[in-house]
Amino acid sequence: SLELQQLPGGIEMVGEAPSLIDVRVRGGSSALSQLGPGDIVAQLDLKAARVGRRLYQMTPEQVRVPNGVQVVQVSPPTIALSFEPSLTRLVPVVPDVEGDPLPGYVLGKTTVTPEQVEVVGPEGAVRKVTEAMTETVSVANAKAPVRDDVTIGLADSSVRLKTPRFGQVMVEVMPGPVERPMRERPVHLLGASGGLVVKAVPNVVDVVLRGSREGVNGVGVSEVSAVVDVTGLGPGTYTLPVRVDNPQKAGVARIAPPTVQVSISSGRN
Repeated sequence: SLELQQLPGGIEMVGEAPSLIDVRVRGGSSALSQLGPGDIVAQLDLKAARVGRRLYQMTPEQVRVPNGVQVVQVSPPTIALSFEPSLTRLVPVVPDVEGDPLPGYVLGKTTVTPEQVEVVGPEGAVRKVTEAMTETVSVANAKAPVRDDVTIGLADSSVRLKTPRFGQVMVEVMPGPVERPMRERPVHLLGASGGLVVKAVPNVVDVVLRGSREGVNGVGVSEVSAVVDVTGLGPGTYTLPVRVDNPQKAGVARIAPPTVQVSISSGRN
């Protein structure tokens, strides 16, 4: 393996140095048979590095080996490295939010703490960085504000945060600001036993949708269905709740009336 040592402050290496080089060695069979990973390490001293492209000679004297082993050849004999001035600057943290809240709810303001972080690295690469990113925060099916602790990172591996950072993302989730009434939707009676006559009073209800303007206006009348479940009920009079499932693009804010009187009688009467 190749170890880089003593890079001066204020200078950054551009790109990656080779992590492995080829080394030919000789020695007694016992010494060679005992060689393992990490026993042969090439060391490259960078204390004299300067900005620009530099060539470094690799010689057997730079390779550390166990007693009884001698380095005969190092390949490649020359390693080219490039250096740039180190640069530190602030960039904004952009939260990654995915998913949609429950129908009828909308997303409000998204905030992240901290709002900025310091990026360090080679000058050319740092100047290209426009933002830091967070782990993904999901707001799928949310109906209340979402708060999540996240790790902050960078898409470009050639630069780094000055210090590892953790943050918090807060996403407002609130009821939609727009309501849309749908008048006199028929009440469907589900689960009636055969031979029984089932009637609902009233047999229509008003439904009020809630959500974003685009969402509620995109709901078709056929998507709003009012149902009352009478499964397992025998003859008699009942006060039963009306159910309206949320359409895909909006939520149900109110049903008026929320209950209906259901009468069930034998078909012989």
